[in-house]
Amino acid sequence: MKILQLTKKFPYPLKDGEAIAITNLGKAMHELGCEVTLLSMNTKKHYFDLDQLPAGFNHYKNIHSVAVDSELKLKDAFFNLFSEDSYHISRFISKDFELKLVKLLQEERFDVVQLETLYLAPYIPAIRQYSDAVVAMRAHNVEHEIWERIAKNTPEKLKKWYLEHLTDKLKKYEIEQLNGYDVLIPITERDLLKFKGLGYKNGAEVTPIGVDQSHYQPDFGTFEKDLSISFIGSLDWMPNQEGLQWFLKEVWPKAVQQFPNLKLHIAGRNAPDWILNLKQKNIIVHGEVASAADFVNAHALTVVPLLSGSGMRAKILEGMALGKVVLTTSIGLEGIDARHQKEVLLADTAEDFLKQIQYCHEHKERLIEIGKRAHTFITQRYDNLQVARRLAETYKTYLMETVER
Repeated sequence: MKILQLTKKFPYPLKDGEAIAITNLGKAMHELGCEVTLLSMNTKKHYFDLDQLPAGFNHYKNIHSVAVDSELKLKDAFFNLFSEDSYHISRFISKDFELKLVKLLQEERFDVVQLETLYLAPYIPAIRQYSDAVVAMRAHNVEHEIWERIAKNTPEKLKKWYLEHLTDKLKKYEIEQLNGYDVLIPITERDLLKFKGLGYKNGAEVTPIGVDQSHYQPDFGTFEKDLSISFIGSLDWMPNQEGLQWFLKEVWPKAVQQFPNLKLHIAGRNAPDWILNLKQKNIIVHGEVASAADFVNAHALTVVPLLSGSGMRAKILEGMALGKVVLTTSIGLEGIDARHQKEVLLADTAEDFLKQIQYCHEHKERLIEIGKRAHTFITQRYDNLQVARRLAETYKTYLMETVER
């Protein structure tokens, strides 16, 4: 099976959930015998020099990259106010990218063109014109849902109005595109139900983020040390900033007052100045770290205080794969059927977070049990090859139906 994978940013380094999800599935498909070609935008925000790719990043038959300027521009954002187009989407429309896509489709026949996120949907007409491939949309999130939640949590009236305006246009576009896909590949069962409720009628295969367990070796020795908390994520992603800012304001001052030796370690790429210059007590800001796994492994507890977002959080899966105790919100845990005080800890209010931090101090002997159950949970449910195998079988079914027609 020949798959052309389209991405809106280069899927390396593996510093965020999108890159991890794209790379892990691509590798697994390759291991299953599929021939995978990558066509990626290489944006200014997430620019990557392909000459720096490690030798182990070799699961693609060919890698093609096109420079795309998707930067937010004040002038474009202003004039978009008077347009029906979604500014979220229009930033990723590139003539150069389309020309490269058409060239690939003319030179080679692909069985499947897999779009990674809604932002590649503008290229479906070109795919239909130059290819008879199955068009698959891998929906990493219900995109408009993220922005609905962000707008809801925004107190400033003008900013709230603007976010709601952008979100309405994004939602309209997302719904309009739904039945343009042959196969929808949502990350979670919850997202699939959401899409069906919005009118999706074609085939689907829920394909969560797969985990290659060989990359995650738990260090249970951290449970014998003084309790410390890690936070890691892409710090230029608005839901991460929103959740961290809330946690630092509403939870951390009371937590450190109650537990004076407790420390919070923050890591992630593209941290804004307000994070880099934090002066709060017992907070250590690491910036971008060489190894996310090593960073998370050094602390018994990892916090994911998401108030917005959609889809599935790769950092939660990674933390659980490393046998850590993950403390997160109901929104953070969406799509992951882990249980409170069994495989994870759950909190939705500042008071809940403080109670769970207190639980960790009072029941340290239980934390290693939660960590071990979390590790087993990920191993049994999110094995990368098993996830990819189900999707490959779905693709084969659609290809057979195409041949019969």
